[in-house]
Amino acid sequence: MDKEIAETVEDEKTWEVTWGTFGRELKKEGFIAAPMVAVSVLQYLLQFVSMIMVGHLDQLSLSSVAIAISLTNVTGFSLLSGMAGGLETLCGQAFGAGQYHKLGTYTCTAMLSLLVVCPPICVLWIFFDKLLPLVGQDPLISLEARKYSCWLIPALFGGAILKPLTRYLQSQSSIFPMLLSSFAILLFHILATWGFVYKVDLGSKGAAIAFSMSTWLYVILLLFYALISSEFEETRITFSMSLFSTSDSSFA
Repeated sequence: MDKEIAETVEDEKTWEVTWGTFGRELKKEGFIAAPMVAVSVLQYLLQFVSMIMVGHLDQLSLSSVAIAISLTNVTGFSLLSGMAGGLETLCGQAFGAGQYHKLGTYTCTAMLSLLVVCPPICVLWIFFDKLLPLVGQDPLISLEARKYSCWLIPALFGGAILKPLTRYLQSQSSIFPMLLSSFAILLFHILATWGFVYKVDLGSKGAAIAFSMSTWLYVILLLFYALISSEFEETRITFSMSLFSTSDSSFA
């Protein structure tokens, strides 16, 4: 009987320890994941704001911008996000292994790689007015979608730097600077889009210009923070010839 009681008490203690550990880990993960979800939502709201602003112009503008946003996301921005996704593993491994210098090297290499991918994507966007009619799209809508996409080209190159940069900060749990800057950029984008679309009378083109400006402002804010903050002293992003080296030591 005493043995059964002892085993029951031991099981209860094990259960408490297990759930206590689970609760602490859940809190730790939530502290990182929740702000990162907010950052992603704020970033996606930029294009949503553009569509809302342009939607009040006319049916043609709304149709062309909706198509342009969908296609540029699929063929451009989402492609860059997928290619930069490998940094989450590489930077996480390097940070966990204490090989801090590799975080900056990996991030810089990813930026250069994504920048190389951008020109072929730009060529595709420039010929949207020729390609979309081939799949039955209205030529006028295709032309307007092509114009909007061309003004998004600066944002594409900005995204090639921004995508690796956000992974670089995320791997070091530096989430709140991204959250604050994302919120500030969203406010800036709302004002800039409203001003370009309605006050300067640039129409749908103004929304694309505002988005490109917002993307590069976001890049400047995060890059400035990553380069001057003492938090990244050991993982600083630097350009060197080691970026082009094919050899890489394994993680300890």
